[in-house]
Amino acid sequence: MSVKPKIVVMPPGPKARELLQKDSQVLSRCVLRLYPLVVDSGFGCIVKDVDGNEYVDFNSGLVCLNVGHSHPRVVKAIKDQAEKLIHYSWTDFYYKPIIDLAEQLTNITPGSFSKKVFFANSGAEANEAAMKMVRWHSRRPLFLAYTGSFHGRTFATMSLTASKPIQRRHFFPLVPEVAHVPYPYCYRCPFRLTPPECNMWCVDFIDEEVLQKYVPSEDTAAMFIEPIQGEAGYVVPPEDYFQRLKRILDKYGIFMVDDEVQSGMGRTGKWFAIEHFGVTPDIVTTAKALASGLPLGVTIAKEEIMDWESGSHANTLGGNPVACSAALQVISIIKDERLLENATRQGVYLMKRLKEMQQKYPIVGDVRGKGLMIGVELVKDPETKIPAHDEALDIMNKCFKRGLAIIAAGRSTIRIAPPLTITHEIIDAGLEVFEGAVKEVGT
Repeated sequence: MSVKPKIVVMPPGPKARELLQKDSQVLSRCVLRLYPLVVDSGFGCIVKDVDGNEYVDFNSGLVCLNVGHSHPRVVKAIKDQAEKLIHYSWTDFYYKPIIDLAEQLTNITPGSFSKKVFFANSGAEANEAAMKMVRWHSRRPLFLAYTGSFHGRTFATMSLTASKPIQRRHFFPLVPEVAHVPYPYCYRCPFRLTPPECNMWCVDFIDEEVLQKYVPSEDTAAMFIEPIQGEAGYVVPPEDYFQRLKRILDKYGIFMVDDEVQSGMGRTGKWFAIEHFGVTPDIVTTAKALASGLPLGVTIAKEEIMDWESGSHANTLGGNPVACSAALQVISIIKDERLLENATRQGVYLMKRLKEMQQKYPIVGDVRGKGLMIGVELVKDPETKIPAHDEALDIMNKCFKRGLAIIAAGRSTIRIAPPLTITHEIIDAGLEVFEGAVKEVGT
């Protein structure tokens, strides 16, 4: 595969159209496909469709492929493990890969205290495990979460999620006793305030207007956070926000659950995004990129919190030995290939290029992010900040037609989250397509 887009037939091509027709006949319509990309193969930062078109991947398979597509070491680990043992349920028996991975995870997650790990199949399952665990441990029934948050689509995690109405519509009643508070989205402050004059009222609001008035702190088990909000549009809070929040939570004995399903495994240039903010959470959840796209989710917590009794929670397929073997290689590759450093270096370069676009095109309202987790928020006018929703979808589809795979988030934000293995050369190739679409739509 090349390092540049290669369109040999206008997508979707004839083979893709045939598969799209079959797909519509047999697969549930509840899933939302962003554009008709029918992927056949991938390697590194390039994906190839069934008609032979090649695309620069700026979304990493929905942020699952931090070490790139089909990394040879991951492929070998999967093959080797599959030849020995594919499955034998970690919640009933024992095997080595899951123990090795748990040891690695307790080493790379924030905090020098003793930790334990629970294995599941996805980010939603990891978050649901955290919900059950803190309720069991604390005997407190209430939770806090943020507006704009996304923590999953099971009934429990959907109760935490507050990203889009479609994700909750017609599913009520949900799990009760979840209160939502505004996220520190400074570009669109929900309190219509401006930093630094606001003195970060958004965090004091949680204490003074929520915990002291209608969500009793002594009944609140945990607050679920995303250090950088994902589905809301890659929203980055002020640097000292979480430090102030953690002091409030600690004052009341409320656990901080750090959802790193999108932002973890090196995405931001740190193993976990919360490390940018000088805070140590009580619990970390992650999935997606952990096993390079294989189903695997984990909940890592302080040992004293993960004290629930035997039989109180379990699953059959979580911690699958093949997925665990892949995850061990992901951690090793990130270390050996210095991908944390590369994520930081390439992220700085991407931000610089995108900030230059912001100066040239009024449709680019905000550019924000850390490492290779970058949001480009599009607006109809930089003064009014009216979201350019239709324009964002138009840009996304134009990029697809020209060989760049990107996805949108929030109301009008383009997510840029390529594999951590990306180079300047591939970034330039992708940004050439992206800027061309922005210029065409936004001027």
